[in-house]
Amino acid sequence: MSRPFASIVDAPLRTQLDTILDEHRAALDACLDGLTEEEARRRLVPSRTTLLGLVKHATYVERVWFGEVIGGIPRTEQGLPAAVADSFLLTEEDTIASLQAAHREACAASRDAVTGMTLDDVALGGHHGPLPLRWIYLHLVRELAQHCGHADILREQILAAR
Repeated sequence: MSRPFASIVDAPLRTQLDTILDEHRAALDACLDGLTEEEARRRLVPSRTTLLGLVKHATYVERVWFGEVIGGIPRTEQGLPAAVADSFLLTEEDTIASLQAAHREACAASRDAVTGMTLDDVALGGHHGPLPLRWIYLHLVRELAQHCGHADILREQILAAR
């Protein structure tokens, strides 16, 4: 999995990106730790953003970028919604355990999808056109960092209300 952040200062860029991406993945996964199902589903903002929804969306993001764009498997074949906004929608079957498991599986599949690729290799799937792996990594770090910030704020509000 990932190495401690400070240990990658002199590592190759690919190792640095893998580590930072894995740290963000782990932080989103951990935002649900110790919460009740109700707390994880609690809406504290007008949007559909909840902690459970953020983890479900992060799973969607992994499957779109690494399954569709890199792996060439269309969203429909992966059982994913066409619209990004719908990736935050929760069903009654969605639980902390089920979504953490799905997220961990998606992250593992993402790591497998890029095995053997270099940062300059180009992915051809998806509607964005050809994209180098380097760009995909940077996009994912940016997106997951943003969602980690959302999760930090929501979790802080939930814990403060206990």
